[in-house]
Amino acid sequence: MDGITLTVDETNTHLSAHINPQELDGKIDFKSVLQVIKKSEYAEFYLNDDAIQTLLADTQTAIKTEASGTLVERVGERQDNEIRCKVEEGQLSASMTITKGYGAPLLTLTDLVALANKSNIVRGLSTKRLKALHQSYLSSASGESVSATIAKGLPPKTGRSSKLKPLVQNALDRILRPQSSHHGRVDMRNLGDIICVKVGTELLRRMPPSDGRSGYTVTGETIRPKAGEWITFRPGDGTMISDKDENLLIAEISGMPKFKDQKMWVDDTYICKGVNVGTGNVNYDGAVLVNGDITEKMEIIATGDVTVNGFVESATIRAGGDIIITEGAMGKVNDAGTEYSTTLRAKGSIHIQHGQGLDIKCDGGVTIGRQLAFSKVVCRQEMFVGPIDKPNGNLFACSIFSQNRVQAGTFGAVSGSNLTLDFSDGFNSLLARKDSLDELVRQIRQNCSRHEDRMKLIHSKFIPDDLRDKVSAAQELFENEHQLMQWLERKAVELAANKDDYQQRIMVSANKRIYPGVVVKLNNRTWRADREYGKANVSFHGHQWHCEAVTT
Repeated sequence: MDGITLTVDETNTHLSAHINPQELDGKIDFKSVLQVIKKSEYAEFYLNDDAIQTLLADTQTAIKTEASGTLVERVGERQDNEIRCKVEEGQLSASMTITKGYGAPLLTLTDLVALANKSNIVRGLSTKRLKALHQSYLSSASGESVSATIAKGLPPKTGRSSKLKPLVQNALDRILRPQSSHHGRVDMRNLGDIICVKVGTELLRRMPPSDGRSGYTVTGETIRPKAGEWITFRPGDGTMISDKDENLLIAEISGMPKFKDQKMWVDDTYICKGVNVGTGNVNYDGAVLVNGDITEKMEIIATGDVTVNGFVESATIRAGGDIIITEGAMGKVNDAGTEYSTTLRAKGSIHIQHGQGLDIKCDGGVTIGRQLAFSKVVCRQEMFVGPIDKPNGNLFACSIFSQNRVQAGTFGAVSGSNLTLDFSDGFNSLLARKDSLDELVRQIRQNCSRHEDRMKLIHSKFIPDDLRDKVSAAQELFENEHQLMQWLERKAVELAANKDDYQQRIMVSANKRIYPGVVVKLNNRTWRADREYGKANVSFHGHQWHCEAVTT
């Protein structure tokens, strides 16, 4: 547009507009001035709208008064890019903010790296993050700010706490891991020597904690890690800490070692060559090792493990630990299936090579080496029939009451004999606990709400000095009640999660086949095998039992 000229000062920073009213070839307004600037090489400059309006007002006045001369006003300026680098608290991350300038040269990726280094950001700088930030900057408008995290440090990793390493095996672990022959094949009959230790035998070593891993800040400083902690080394019964090594636990007495729940102890062990009419029943405070058979109507009661390196026939064994029968167990069952001549009770787990006519109950798991038939089993942990890495044994004509997965090779028999697997007991116990806790939470929540209203009312009143102590005591009681309610609410959530976990955990896993006559139950939800199935899993989800074939 004629009559309008744009110039910059000697620093190439400030933009001035020159208007000669006599040379204008048309109507001039804010839009026309702006259009002239946008079509010029100064289009990216920052513009001062107020200055342009002032210049236009002066121009209109000059036109009316027919004044001569050129009007000049500084209407814009070049503004540089603004970059801010911020190292976050702890120096484990750094961010960069770029405000795009007006008419300033565009920054390059190299410029960003140099500016980050200038701000002492030297480690953990991400080229990928910088490229993304640079692209955002290029596509942004002048005056717009973009920011991103450009560097991350590495926090130190706390060292692992010391751990306890058993130097001898539990008897049950040895049984479940048959020995390899010199040809490399597993010999199911070779179960290794029964483990009994002598005085002074090394049992348990406390391994040292690790130092952890060092970290670093974005400014390049090393962050030293916190070393792991030494766990408490507590000798169990029949053990002692070695005089020569404070991290070594040795046997104080001869007997059978046991490692459970991060604790090692040695049970005083009674060893005999068999239990029969000649030896009489055994009632022992400790572990019992029978290198022979247990005959009809005999009884063993022990506070520790009971290991039978032989056969059990129509006998009773009660153990405070595990029961291990390396051969087999046999009993008789009445026609109604309610009375069994062989009874096994353990607070730990039970292992039998094969069994028939048994009444089994334990707090742990049950492992059967080959086959179990015409028996009743009540257990809280997993049940395996066959090797635990791939159960392939047979389970038929039994009543199983479990609170965890049951695995075997074959469930049921060709004859169609009944096999019931019931997972209801554990679930009902969880439901009862959950209902009781929910009712308790409801009552305490009501009490807490009522007491909260009372405390608000009290605090809204004037409290005499002689009553302030009593009010403070009441407030403390209310806060304790509120904390109790929160704790109970968390426990209620945990129980609800445990209920869901239980339903996901229970399963019947057949590695060979399932015959007709197999019944799987969870209260009134029942699945019945009406035909023969191949390798399959019967699991509970969506409030129903589902049988799914396993193809691998």
